[in-house]
Amino acid sequence: MSVADVTVRVPAKVNVQLAVGGRRADGYHALATVFFAVGLYDTVAARPADTLTLTVEGRDAAVVPTDDSNLAARAARALAAHHGIDAKVALHIAKDIPVAGGMAGGSADGAAALLACDALWGLGTPRETLFALAAELGSDVPFSLHGGVALGEGRGEQLTPIPTSGSFHWVFAVADGGLSTPAVYGECDRLRELAGGPGSADEGRIPAPAADRALLEALATGDAAALGAALSNDLQAAALSLRPALTDTLRAGSEAGAIGALVSGSGPTCAFLAKDAAEASAVAAALALSGTCRDVRQAEGPVPGATLL
Repeated sequence: MSVADVTVRVPAKVNVQLAVGGRRADGYHALATVFFAVGLYDTVAARPADTLTLTVEGRDAAVVPTDDSNLAARAARALAAHHGIDAKVALHIAKDIPVAGGMAGGSADGAAALLACDALWGLGTPRETLFALAAELGSDVPFSLHGGVALGEGRGEQLTPIPTSGSFHWVFAVADGGLSTPAVYGECDRLRELAGGPGSADEGRIPAPAADRALLEALATGDAAALGAALSNDLQAAALSLRPALTDTLRAGSEAGAIGALVSGSGPTCAFLAKDAAEASAVAAALALSGTCRDVRQAEGPVPGATLL
């Protein structure tokens, strides 16, 4: 039995560690990435309709596709196909997560649509099935369902919860335009081969990625300074190569007092960890005046994943 309408809220993520293995034969890279959900949210509303439609409002809505390339639409169709029904739903996305910024905004919408449509259509899909469908949609989609903090392995879709203590304070510097995730991985491979010769970016020539013990300990104890010192991203050099101006953004946030700084995921958003809320506000103010970014956002975390409202 379906209900009248459903709204799901879903958070952004930052990768506090992104360890990238060698290029596999299927073109993907083995990952060990520590996902961290932060309090910047999109909402996805679902209501009954005669066919699948998708509308978008909010930050950067004009650049968000409303056809079947949108992960929310693909999620609705995947769930319907799994259950052998028609994808009759009107989806409406309210965007607040930066678009194409390395914070999984599109993946978040896909996860939210899975949860919203499951509730709207009264399907009661087992959670493990929702996660399997999420993994087929994209490597980051399962974490958007999961939330909190988790280690992602494989392509990032194999999740293990990570214990954390307390709350951490983040500032995000949003760049003009986006960066293509495949382009950033390709540049990572190019830089590795430039340093090591042909084939040096392939699986077997790069150490298997693994979670950093110091980072896990910092999360478990709630030690912001230790977490800031342990932040790492193997894609950062590639993102900086493709967008050199991000170096200025990272410098501006660090000079403003951030205790940790890195490019978020494949970029181009830069993430800064602050020791407390007051320091986060000071870093955000300095970044806003620096002229090195288009927008500045503050958020705390970790927060839960996709949630029915």
